[in-house]
Amino acid sequence: MEVRKYVTILEETVIEGGKKVEQPTRKAAAIAVIKNPFSGKYVEKLDELIDIGESLGGILGKKAVQAMGIPPQRAESYGKAAIVGINGELEHAAAILHPKLGTPLREAVGGGKAIIPSAKKMGGPGTEIDVPIHYKDAAFVRSHFDAMSIRVPDAPRPDEILVAIVITDSGRPHPRIGGLKKEEAKKEDGLR
Repeated sequence: MEVRKYVTILEETVIEGGKKVEQPTRKAAAIAVIKNPFSGKYVEKLDELIDIGESLGGILGKKAVQAMGIPPQRAESYGKAAIVGINGELEHAAAILHPKLGTPLREAVGGGKAIIPSAKKMGGPGTEIDVPIHYKDAAFVRSHFDAMSIRVPDAPRPDEILVAIVITDSGRPHPRIGGLKKEEAKKEDGLR
């Protein structure tokens, strides 16, 4: 795996809708910009990218937790995304994000039973992507349905892939649309 750069973004919301947030809500994105080993060519077996995803799940999960300055178990939500440069293909993002990235990410954030939501797209330098996030132990906890927009001005270049992990230490500020609450979640099947 050839990494050109890592980027970490920490967002903290203290006022939302003109009202002070009792406990500020925080999101952290950990991003890696990597060389795409399959740039410009079709390759049937994408095992190299699958293995890269496994490495990045742990590396980026740890970087996001460190950015928040919390113990891993305090991470509440997670999500993942990738942007593939124009000399690659969308399946390269899928190879990184889906088969093996989840296990090391869950270890880095102190667990997680719910599926890790994801997004992927093609793009050039400065392309923005919304990384979907939800509660790590029960996907139907509405207060944690959210996203974080990220971009890196010089990435991805045509032969690169930008890979992002986002975690939070809470749900949205002032949640009030009902539904399953974090405290009510059974955390058995990853859904409720």
